[in-house]
Amino acid sequence: MPHTSAQATCEATRPPEALATPNPLLEPPDTAAKIRVSFIIGTDGRVHSPLILEGAGPVEDRTVLDVVRSWRYRPAMCNGVPTEAEAKVEFSSR
Repeated sequence: MPHTSAQATCEATRPPEALATPNPLLEPPDTAAKIRVSFIIGTDGRVHSPLILEGAGPVEDRTVLDVVRSWRYRPAMCNGVPTEAEAKVEFSSR
């Protein structure tokens, strides 16, 4: 008998909810800089695998990554079960 795999679908979903997401303190440069970050919000509500998508320089990027790693969320839910969710955020120095 062939084995079939079916993925569970979320009939009742809830997106992640920010609990503690302080803004990083960026020094205002001469030009406006944007920093874009992608990360996973884990089932534990912590940020995992933050990745700079668009950077402004090593010092600014490190500051943003350090702050984003400290963020906490109420995790996304799928049918009442915590699930991972991808998030993206953009910071501007102006």
